Amino acid sequence: MTVFFRVAVLFILTAFASTAKATSNPNVIIIFTDDQGYSDVGCFGAEGFTTPHLDRMARQGMRFTDFYVSQAVCGASRASLLTGCYANRIGMFGAPSHASKHGIHDDELLIPELLKKKGYATAMYGKWHLGYQEKFLPMQHGFDDYYGLPYSNDMWPFHPTAGDRFPPLPLIEQNKIIGHNPDQTKLTTDYTHRAVDFINNHSDQPFFLYVAHSMPHVPLFVSKKHDGISEQGLYGDVIREIDWGVGQIMRALRKNKIDDNTLVIFTTDNGPWLSYGNHAGSARPLREGKGTAWEGGQRVPCIMWWPGQIPAGTACNEVAATIDILPTLSEITGAPLSDNKIDGLSILPLMRGESGAKSPHDVYCYYWGKALHAVRSGPWKLHFPHSYRSLKGDPGNDGIPGPYIQKKTGLELYNLAEDIGESTNVAEKYPDEVKRLIELANRYRESIGDTLTQKTGSELREPGRVE
Repeated sequence: MTVFFRVAVLFILTAFASTAKATSNPNVIIIFTDDQGYSDVGCFGAEGFTTPHLDRMARQGMRFTDFYVSQAVCGASRASLLTGCYANRIGMFGAPSHASKHGIHDDELLIPELLKKKGYATAMYGKWHLGYQEKFLPMQHGFDDYYGLPYSNDMWPFHPTAGDRFPPLPLIEQNKIIGHNPDQTKLTTDYTHRAVDFINNHSDQPFFLYVAHSMPHVPLFVSKKHDGISEQGLYGDVIREIDWGVGQIMRALRKNKIDDNTLVIFTTDNGPWLSYGNHAGSARPLREGKGTAWEGGQRVPCIMWWPGQIPAGTACNEVAATIDILPTLSEITGAPLSDNKIDGLSILPLMRGESGAKSPHDVYCYYWGKALHAVRSGPWKLHFPHSYRSLKGDPGNDGIPGPYIQKKTGLELYNLAEDIGESTNVAEKYPDEVKRLIELANRYRESIGDTLTQKTGSELREPGRVE
């Protein structure tokens, strides 16, 4: 009896130690693509190409069906991911280029800086887009290693719409420019190889790895080994290569026997750039795409994988967002947040599939620039009167964009649970919901502003600036 008791206690303590290790300091990998549409993943309904590695990740983890970015544009979206803030709160708007004089402020706490408090090694490979001057680059904001582009891959002299606006596109390693106008057919593979090397070299300590692919943002490029492998054409080939990269990363985790202690998050920065036609993705069944506050602009595919912590083969239909990742990692690791106010909230109960877990957001905001275009609470989404871009007839083809026109929406209410495509305005039928959502929106107008109602916001912070 005594021997049995001792064995039982030892088993319990071992199990507890294993669980503690798996929950307190897991490795964290974020794979972030560019302009990938809501249905551009197999398990989200892709057509014309497959994504076997992402689909396997979903079967072993959780799909988030109602997952959002803060704005449907590259730079603002990335700033929100890394800081847990609406881009408006920290003054990070639009898509900073070589001409921009601002970037992420030194006082903002980014995910790598948060995790370094717990001894994490950190690395980033891919597109940065939080300012290109050295003081704004990843190495000054918590990353131990960096390789990639400082902004979008179309910001170079060879894009069909570039004219003479852009100088040669720099390729940066750590803080040094190592070349210009790189061979973009190698980018996805290069980012992946560096990510795998980082995993192999840091498997004995907790690490944070941020892989921010330049694709499928136009111009599209794919390596020779993936050229022509999808039915859809070049866009499908590009997604297949990204999916291959996901497979390589997952394989490295298994090879190093750290897959049971690693959280992997896959998502994208905004919806598809629809004017590029066959070089753009699909937001089906959502309305519109990148550059708008309709669902196709700000709702993005998301898969999370964490063996033993995230239940396999599940889906979360609650509202969650990129701004929630930083505070969630703070809760998981115990790393303290800064005193700066953030907008994200922990979604750990959702990730773990806890019974009755609900979105931590009573309201979620859809900003475009400094204008609050819409808010969501539960299934209800209210658009405020604003103009937005929409395709003028047929989209472009083979890398040449088609034209946009400006359309207008009024005060319009949609039930997203019943009308995911935002096709039927029910504002007159539910005036109490309209009133409630306006009151919720006013809270953010007072806090971080809204040019549609001439509110400046009382809790704004400045971005970093250079002379």
